[in-house]
Amino acid sequence: MPRRVSLSRVALAYADGSVLHTASSGVVAGLDELRLVIEQDGALAGVGAARVNIEYLTHIPAEALVAAAVSVARSLDWTMAWPACDAALDAAHPGLPAPVRMLFDMAAADAAAREAGRSLVEHLGGVAASRVNSNQTLFRTDDATLLRRARAYAARGFIDQKLRIGFAGFADDLRRLALLRAELGGGLLLSADANGSWSAAEAPGCLAALAPLGLRYVEQPVAPGDWEAMAAIAAASPIPVMLDESLADVAAVERLAATRAAPMAHLKLAKLGGLDRLLAAGRRLQTAGIAVMVGQMNEGVPSTLAAAHAALVLRTEFCELYGADGLAGDPAGGLLYDGGYLHLPPGPGLGLARHEAAGRLLWENTA
Repeated sequence: MPRRVSLSRVALAYADGSVLHTASSGVVAGLDELRLVIEQDGALAGVGAARVNIEYLTHIPAEALVAAAVSVARSLDWTMAWPACDAALDAAHPGLPAPVRMLFDMAAADAAAREAGRSLVEHLGGVAASRVNSNQTLFRTDDATLLRRARAYAARGFIDQKLRIGFAGFADDLRRLALLRAELGGGLLLSADANGSWSAAEAPGCLAALAPLGLRYVEQPVAPGDWEAMAAIAAASPIPVMLDESLADVAAVERLAATRAAPMAHLKLAKLGGLDRLLAAGRRLQTAGIAVMVGQMNEGVPSTLAAAHAALVLRTEFCELYGADGLAGDPAGGLLYDGGYLHLPPGPGLGLARHEAAGRLLWENTA
C-alpha cells in the first residue's frame, strides 16, 4: 500500500482583495503557506499546513521556515505509525520552529483520525459537532469600508467583531470603536486588539476611556515582556484583558497559568507548534481559571479547521476562526461561514474531501 507524501508552497489571497493590516504586521497582501499532503493508495490520507509569512510573530524569515520544513520532511521515516510522529519529530528535531512543528503534527493527527474513521475532535478526546462559533476581525481601512464590512458581517450573523487598533493614535481608535457601536448598536459583541501598541503608562487611561463602549475584552494592550506591568494593568482594568503576543511559547503559557497576570488568553497553533501543545496549554490555563480563546493567524482551510477542532475539544466560549472566510483558490476547497458559525465539513479527520496539487512542489516521497 504505497504512501505518498508531498510538501508544496502555496500563495493565497482573499477574493474581495482584502489585505491584513494590524499594528504589529503592517500591510500583508496575501498568505504564503506550506502544505504537507499524505496520500495512501492514491486517496487523501492527511493534510498539514502552516503559514510562513509571519515573521512579525515568529521573528523567523519565511525562507528559513521553508528550509526547515524541507529538511524535516527528508529526515522522517514515512512508514511510521501516525501516533509515533510527534515523538519522532521532537527526538530528531528539538527546538523546531513552532510553525514547522505545527505542519507535521497536524498532518499526522489528521491521518491518525482518518485511519481510525473518526473526526479530528473525536480523535483528540472531544465531542463531534457540525459547527463552531467565530468572531470576525476588522482590519485597518477607511471609515466607509469599515462600516460596510461590519454591516456585512452582522448580516451574516457575525455579531462578534474585533477591531484592530493602534495605528493613528488613541483618539482615532476611540472614534472608530464608537462609530461601530453607534452603527450596529448594543447587539454587537465588540472587542479590540491593540497588538501591543500602547505603553504601560498610557494603557490604564486608554482602557478606562474604552469602558463606556462595553467591550468584551481588549487584546494585548502593551508589548510583551514586562509581566509585572501587564498584571497591574489587567488587575486595574475595567475591561477584561486578553494576552496574545505575550504567549509566544509554552513557557509563557506556564508563566501566565502560575501568575494569573491576565484573565484571558489567546492560543494559536502557529505560536505553540501543534495540536498536542495547544490542547495541553489550554487545559493548563483553564485549570488556573483563565478563559481561553482558540484562534489563528489569517490562515487557509486546513489550519482553520485544525484550530476549530481544538476549540471544540477545549469547549472554549471564545473562538477566532475567520481566516479562511472569503479565501480564493485554496487547494483544500472552501468553507462555509454563516449565521455566526464556521460550518465544519463532515467526514473523518479534518473532514477534507480533497487537496488538489497546487503551488510549487518542494519535496515528495513514496514509501
